[in-house]
Amino acid sequence: MGRQRGGRRTEGRTPRGDEGGPVAGAYEIDTGMCELEEDPFDPQSWIVKINGEPSSHIDLADPQTLAFDYMRWISELSRSQWDSQTKLRVLHLGGGACTLARSFASVYPEARQVVVELDGRLAVLVREWFDLPRAPLLRVRVGEARAVTETLTDDSRDLIIRDVFAGRSTPRPLTTLEFTRQARRVLSPGGIYVVNCGDTPDLRGARAEAATIGAVFEHTAIIADPAMLKGKRDGNIVIAGSDVPIGTSPTLASRVLGGGTPAHVWQDAQVRRFAASAKVLRDEGTPTEG
Repeated sequence: MGRQRGGRRTEGRTPRGDEGGPVAGAYEIDTGMCELEEDPFDPQSWIVKINGEPSSHIDLADPQTLAFDYMRWISELSRSQWDSQTKLRVLHLGGGACTLARSFASVYPEARQVVVELDGRLAVLVREWFDLPRAPLLRVRVGEARAVTETLTDDSRDLIIRDVFAGRSTPRPLTTLEFTRQARRVLSPGGIYVVNCGDTPDLRGARAEAATIGAVFEHTAIIADPAMLKGKRDGNIVIAGSDVPIGTSPTLASRVLGGGTPAHVWQDAQVRRFAASAKVLRDEGTPTEG
Protein backbone atom coordinates (compact mmCIF):
# COMPACT_ATOMS: atom_id res chain seq x y z
CA MET A 1 0.00 0.00 0.00
CA GLY A 2 1.07 3.62 -0.55
CA ARG A 3 1.37 4.38 3.14
CA GLN A 4 4.03 1.71 3.58
CA ARG A 5 6.32 2.72 0.74
CA GLY A 6 7.82 5.65 2.65
CA GLY A 7 9.61 3.52 5.23
CA ARG A 8 9.77 0.10 6.80
CA ARG A 9 6.96 -0.18 9.35
CA THR A 10 8.59 -2.13 12.17
CA GLU A 11 5.64 -2.07 14.52
CA GLY A 12 2.14 -0.70 14.12
CA ARG A 13 -1.56 -1.09 14.62
CA THR A 14 -4.56 -0.91 12.35
CA PRO A 15 -5.00 2.66 11.09
CA ARG A 16 -7.89 4.66 12.48
CA GLY A 17 -8.24 6.86 9.41
CA ASP A 18 -9.09 6.23 5.76
CA GLU A 19 -7.05 3.93 3.54
CA GLY A 20 -3.73 5.61 2.87
CA GLY A 21 -3.83 7.53 6.15
CA PRO A 22 -1.55 7.32 9.18
CA VAL A 23 -0.53 3.99 10.67
CA ALA A 24 1.13 3.97 14.09
CA GLY A 25 4.63 2.57 14.01
CA ALA A 26 8.33 3.21 13.54
CA TYR A 27 9.57 4.19 10.08
CA GLU A 28 13.05 4.48 8.68
CA ILE A 29 13.78 7.92 7.24
CA ASP A 30 16.88 9.50 5.70
CA THR A 31 18.07 11.01 8.99
CA GLY A 32 17.26 8.10 11.29
CA MET A 33 13.90 6.96 12.61
CA CYS A 34 10.44 8.48 12.68
CA GLU A 35 7.86 7.22 15.17
CA LEU A 36 4.18 7.86 14.53
CA GLU A 37 2.04 7.51 17.65
CA GLU A 38 -1.66 7.91 18.34
CA ASP A 39 -2.40 10.72 20.79
CA PRO A 40 -3.73 8.87 23.86
CA PHE A 41 -5.92 11.86 24.78
CA ASP A 42 -7.44 12.58 21.36
CA PRO A 43 -8.57 9.93 18.87
CA GLN A 44 -8.20 12.38 15.97
CA SER A 45 -4.60 13.37 16.70
CA TRP A 46 -1.13 11.99 16.05
CA ILE A 47 2.32 12.60 17.49
CA VAL A 48 5.45 12.45 15.35
CA LYS A 49 8.85 11.80 16.93
CA ILE A 50 12.16 12.09 15.10
CA ASN A 51 14.99 10.04 16.58
CA GLY A 52 13.14 9.91 19.88
CA GLU A 53 12.42 13.65 20.14
CA PRO A 54 8.83 14.97 19.83
CA SER A 55 8.72 16.87 16.54
CA SER A 56 5.09 17.46 15.56
CA HIS A 57 1.48 17.02 16.60
CA ILE A 58 -1.34 16.82 14.06
CA ASP A 59 -5.06 17.13 14.76
CA LEU A 60 -6.79 15.61 11.75
CA ALA A 61 -10.15 17.11 12.72
CA ASP A 62 -8.94 20.72 13.11
CA PRO A 63 -5.77 22.04 11.43
CA GLN A 64 -5.90 25.17 13.58
CA THR A 65 -5.38 23.16 16.76
CA LEU A 66 -1.72 23.64 17.72
CA ALA A 67 -0.71 21.49 20.67
CA PHE A 68 2.85 22.83 20.80
CA ASP A 69 2.79 26.21 22.54
CA TYR A 70 5.53 27.80 20.44
CA MET A 71 3.57 27.03 17.25
CA ARG A 72 0.49 28.67 18.74
CA TRP A 73 2.54 31.74 19.64
CA ILE A 74 3.94 32.01 16.12
CA SER A 75 0.43 31.70 14.72
CA GLU A 76 -0.86 34.42 17.03
CA LEU A 77 2.01 36.73 16.08
CA SER A 78 1.13 36.26 12.43
CA ARG A 79 -2.57 36.90 13.05
CA SER A 80 -1.67 40.14 14.84
CA GLN A 81 0.07 41.39 11.66
CA TRP A 82 -2.06 40.02 8.80
CA ASP A 83 -5.76 39.28 8.35
CA SER A 84 -7.11 36.06 6.89
CA GLN A 85 -7.60 37.55 3.42
CA THR A 86 -3.89 38.22 2.97
CA LYS A 87 -2.22 36.23 0.21
CA LEU A 88 0.64 35.51 2.55
CA ARG A 89 3.90 34.15 1.17
CA VAL A 90 5.41 31.90 3.82
CA LEU A 91 8.72 30.06 3.95
CA HIS A 92 9.02 27.33 6.57
CA LEU A 93 12.59 26.27 7.31
CA GLY A 94 12.10 22.86 8.84
CA GLY A 95 9.03 20.83 8.06
CA GLY A 96 8.43 17.90 10.37
CA ALA A 97 4.79 16.95 9.85
CA CYS A 98 4.02 20.42 8.38
CA THR A 99 1.72 21.17 11.33
CA LEU A 100 2.18 24.92 11.19
CA ALA A 101 1.97 25.06 7.39
CA ARG A 102 -1.27 23.07 7.51
CA SER A 103 -2.64 25.48 10.11
CA PHE A 104 -1.63 28.54 8.08
CA ALA A 105 -3.40 27.10 5.05
CA SER A 106 -6.59 27.03 7.09
CA VAL A 107 -6.14 30.52 8.55
CA TYR A 108 -4.96 32.09 5.26
CA PRO A 109 -6.76 30.29 2.40
CA GLU A 110 -4.96 32.42 -0.21
CA ALA A 111 -1.48 31.81 1.23
CA ARG A 112 1.33 30.34 -0.84
CA GLN A 113 3.73 28.31 1.30
CA VAL A 114 7.00 26.48 0.80
CA VAL A 115 8.31 24.05 3.41
CA VAL A 116 12.02 23.24 3.28
CA GLU A 117 12.68 19.80 4.77
CA LEU A 118 16.08 18.13 4.87
CA ASP A 119 14.69 14.61 5.09
CA GLY A 120 13.17 13.57 1.78
CA ARG A 121 11.73 10.30 3.11
CA LEU A 122 9.99 12.14 5.93
CA ALA A 123 8.50 14.57 3.41
CA VAL A 124 7.02 11.63 1.48
CA LEU A 125 5.60 10.06 4.62
CA VAL A 126 3.82 13.14 5.92
CA ARG A 127 2.25 13.70 2.49
CA GLU A 128 0.89 10.15 2.66
CA TRP A 129 -0.29 10.37 6.27
CA PHE A 130 -1.85 13.80 6.57
CA ASP A 131 -4.23 16.00 4.57
CA LEU A 132 -1.68 18.58 3.48
CA PRO A 133 -2.71 21.13 0.85
CA ARG A 134 -1.29 20.50 -2.60
CA ALA A 135 0.90 22.78 -4.70
CA PRO A 136 0.80 25.66 -5.34
CA LEU A 137 -0.83 26.25 -1.94
CA LEU A 138 1.84 24.19 -0.17
CA ARG A 139 5.03 22.93 -1.75
CA VAL A 140 7.54 20.78 0.11
CA ARG A 141 11.11 21.31 -1.09
CA VAL A 142 13.75 18.83 0.00
CA GLY A 143 17.01 20.52 0.88
CA GLU A 144 19.18 22.14 3.53
CA ALA A 145 17.57 25.27 4.94
CA ARG A 146 20.46 27.69 4.55
CA ALA A 147 21.41 26.50 1.08
CA VAL A 148 17.82 26.88 -0.12
CA THR A 149 17.38 30.31 1.48
CA GLU A 150 20.50 31.60 -0.23
CA THR A 151 19.00 30.75 -3.64
CA LEU A 152 15.74 32.65 -3.10
CA THR A 153 14.82 35.94 -4.74
CA ASP A 154 14.97 39.22 -2.83
CA ASP A 155 11.68 40.46 -1.33
CA SER A 156 9.92 37.19 -2.18
CA ARG A 157 8.46 36.17 1.23
CA ASP A 158 6.30 37.89 3.85
CA LEU A 159 7.03 35.47 6.66
CA ILE A 160 9.99 33.17 7.30
CA ILE A 161 9.68 30.65 10.13
CA ARG A 162 12.84 28.85 11.24
CA ASP A 163 12.09 25.65 13.15
CA VAL A 164 15.10 23.46 12.46
CA PHE A 165 16.62 21.14 15.03
CA ALA A 166 19.34 18.50 15.09
CA GLY A 167 18.45 16.76 18.32
CA ARG A 168 17.62 19.52 20.78
CA SER A 169 19.52 22.39 19.17
CA THR A 170 19.42 24.41 15.96
CA PRO A 171 22.48 23.96 13.71
CA ARG A 172 24.74 26.96 14.20
CA PRO A 173 24.84 27.98 10.49
CA LEU A 174 21.12 28.80 10.81
CA THR A 175 21.65 31.13 13.78
CA THR A 176 24.37 33.47 12.60
CA LEU A 177 24.44 37.10 11.49
CA GLU A 178 25.27 36.03 7.96
CA PHE A 179 22.28 33.73 7.71
CA THR A 180 19.96 36.26 9.37
CA ARG A 181 20.99 38.80 6.73
CA GLN A 182 20.01 36.28 4.07
CA ALA A 183 16.60 35.93 5.70
CA ARG A 184 16.13 39.70 5.69
CA ARG A 185 17.15 39.89 2.04
CA VAL A 186 14.44 37.37 1.12
CA LEU A 187 11.74 39.15 3.17
CA SER A 188 9.52 41.79 1.63
CA PRO A 189 9.13 45.19 3.35
CA GLY A 190 7.06 44.66 6.48
CA GLY A 191 7.93 40.97 6.56
CA ILE A 192 8.74 39.00 9.70
CA TYR A 193 11.54 36.56 10.47
CA VAL A 194 10.61 34.33 13.41
CA VAL A 195 12.62 31.54 15.02
CA ASN A 196 11.87 28.78 17.48
CA CYS A 197 14.83 28.87 19.88
CA GLY A 198 15.20 25.92 22.22
CA ASP A 199 17.30 26.72 25.27
CA THR A 200 18.34 25.75 28.77
CA PRO A 201 17.87 27.82 31.97
CA ASP A 202 21.10 29.75 31.39
CA LEU A 203 19.42 31.36 28.34
CA ARG A 204 22.76 31.92 26.62
CA GLY A 205 21.45 30.66 23.32
CA ALA A 206 18.31 32.81 23.39
CA ARG A 207 20.27 35.94 24.37
CA ALA A 208 22.73 35.36 21.53
CA GLU A 209 19.96 34.73 19.02
CA ALA A 210 18.10 37.84 20.18
CA ALA A 211 21.29 39.89 19.84
CA THR A 212 21.90 38.52 16.35
CA ILE A 213 18.36 39.14 15.14
CA GLY A 214 18.46 42.61 16.73
CA ALA A 215 21.66 43.41 14.82
CA VAL A 216 19.86 42.82 11.51
CA PHE A 217 16.31 44.05 12.15
CA GLU A 218 15.13 47.39 13.49
CA HIS A 219 12.32 45.85 15.52
CA THR A 220 12.26 42.67 17.59
CA ALA A 221 9.88 40.76 19.83
CA ILE A 222 9.96 37.70 22.08
CA ILE A 223 7.13 35.39 23.11
CA ALA A 224 7.69 32.84 25.87
CA ASP A 225 6.28 31.73 29.16
CA PRO A 226 7.47 33.55 32.33
CA ALA A 227 9.25 30.52 33.81
CA MET A 228 11.36 30.17 30.68
CA LEU A 229 12.16 33.89 30.56
CA LYS A 230 13.26 33.76 34.20
CA GLY A 231 15.63 30.88 33.51
CA LYS A 232 13.75 28.32 35.57
CA ARG A 233 13.47 25.52 33.00
CA ASP A 234 14.35 24.20 29.56
CA GLY A 235 11.96 25.20 26.83
CA ASN A 236 11.20 27.25 23.74
CA ILE A 237 11.45 30.98 23.14
CA VAL A 238 9.99 32.54 20.01
CA ILE A 239 12.16 35.41 18.75
CA ALA A 240 11.11 37.63 15.84
CA GLY A 241 12.57 40.47 13.82
CA SER A 242 11.13 42.91 11.29
CA ASP A 243 11.64 46.33 9.74
CA VAL A 244 8.25 47.36 11.18
CA PRO A 245 7.05 47.26 14.82
CA ILE A 246 5.90 43.80 15.90
CA GLY A 247 4.44 42.36 19.06
CA THR A 248 2.71 45.61 19.98
CA SER A 249 -0.90 44.43 19.66
CA PRO A 250 -2.87 44.24 22.94
CA THR A 251 -4.87 41.44 21.34
CA LEU A 252 -1.68 39.42 20.82
CA ALA A 253 -0.68 39.88 24.45
CA SER A 254 -4.12 38.73 25.56
CA ARG A 255 -4.28 35.72 23.24
CA VAL A 256 -0.90 34.25 24.15
CA LEU A 257 -1.92 34.35 27.81
CA GLY A 258 -4.47 31.67 26.96
CA GLY A 259 -3.86 28.08 25.96
CA GLY A 260 -1.88 25.36 27.67
CA THR A 261 1.04 27.58 28.72
CA PRO A 262 0.37 31.30 29.29
CA ALA A 263 3.07 33.44 27.68
CA HIS A 264 4.31 37.01 27.79
CA VAL A 265 5.21 39.25 24.86
CA TRP A 266 8.37 41.33 25.08
CA GLN A 267 8.64 44.27 22.72
CA ASP A 268 11.82 45.69 21.20
CA ALA A 269 13.26 47.62 24.16
CA GLN A 270 12.84 44.68 26.53
CA VAL A 271 14.32 42.25 24.00
CA ARG A 272 17.39 44.44 23.57
CA ARG A 273 17.90 44.65 27.33
CA PHE A 274 17.64 40.86 27.49
CA ALA A 275 20.28 40.51 24.75
CA ALA A 276 22.61 43.30 25.87
CA SER A 277 25.26 41.02 27.39
CA ALA A 278 25.38 38.58 24.47
CA LYS A 279 27.67 38.52 21.46
CA VAL A 280 26.27 38.38 17.97
CA LEU A 281 26.66 34.91 16.45
CA ARG A 282 28.93 34.74 13.41
CA ASP A 283 29.85 32.12 10.84
CA GLU A 284 32.98 30.21 11.77
CA GLY A 285 36.10 31.94 10.53
CA THR A 286 34.35 35.30 10.05
CA PRO A 287 36.25 38.27 11.52
CA THR A 288 34.44 40.11 14.29
CA GLU A 289 32.99 43.40 13.13
CA GLY A 290 34.13 46.49 14.95
